[in-house]
Amino acid sequence: MRALEDLVAEHRGIERMLAILDSISGRLETGLAVDVNHLEEILEFLQVFADRCHHAKEEDLLFVAMEQAGVANAGGPIGAMLVDHEEGRRHIRAMAEGIEAYRRGEDDAGPRIASHARGYATLLREHIVKEDRVLYPLANRVLTQEKLHELEEGFEVIERDVVGEGRHEAFHELLDTLEDVYR
Repeated sequence: MRALEDLVAEHRGIERMLAILDSISGRLETGLAVDVNHLEEILEFLQVFADRCHHAKEEDLLFVAMEQAGVANAGGPIGAMLVDHEEGRRHIRAMAEGIEAYRRGEDDAGPRIASHARGYATLLREHIVKEDRVLYPLANRVLTQEKLHELEEGFEVIERDVVGEGRHEAFHELLDTLEDVYR
C-alpha cells in the first residue's frame, strides 16, 4: 500500500508546482519579467520529478503490474493515463523551446511559455484526479500485498538510479523557494 501512498504524495508536490506555474503564467501573460533560471528549474522539476520519476514509476512498474493483474491498457484506464503522459510531454517540450526563446529575448516567448504551462497545468490537475480517485484505488483492489511491496522496492530503485540520491528532497526545497517568490 505504501507504494500507492508515495505516488499520491508525489501528486501533492506536482500540484504545488502547478500553482507556481499558474502564478508565473500570469506574469508572463502581462509582460512582467520572470527569472529565466526559475523557468529552467521548473522545467527540470517537470522533466525529472514529474516525468522521469513519477511517470516512470507508473509506466515502468505500476501499469505493468496492473496489466498483469488483468486491467486493460488499450481502451482502459491505463491507456488513458498514457495518453495524458504523452500530451504532458508535448507541453513540456514546447515550454522548453519557449524558455530558450525567452532567454534569447524573443517577444512572443513569454506568452508561448504561459500558454503551454497553463495547458500542462490543466491536463495534470485532471490527470491527478483520475489517478487518485480511480486508478490507484483500482490498483489497490487488483494488486496483492506482495506485488505492492515489489512496487515499493522498484520505486526506490527509480529514486536512486534514475533520479539520483537527494534529488527528491532538493525538489521539495525548490518548491519552498519558488512558493516564497511566486505565491
